[in-house]
Amino acid sequence: PCRALAPTIEELAKEYAGKVFVGKLDVDENPLTSEKFNVSSIPTVVILKDCCEVEKIIGLCNKQRYIDALMKHMT
Repeated sequence: PCRALAPTIEELAKEYAGKVFVGKLDVDENPLTSEKFNVSSIPTVVILKDCCEVEKIIGLCNKQRYIDALMKHMT
């Protein structure tokens, strides 16, 4: 699922460049960060606004689900 999500994340990063930061994090290489955000299943997408978690999407979803979440928090 993480590998299947990677192209979507890369597309979102390009489409929303300059508006939001979209990135990937390897939980195996960054255990403290994944622990900080209580990531217990992968893939997990964490949306932050003003340095605070505002939404967490667990599991593989279609691209529109991620777009809807981003748009909801971009105001």
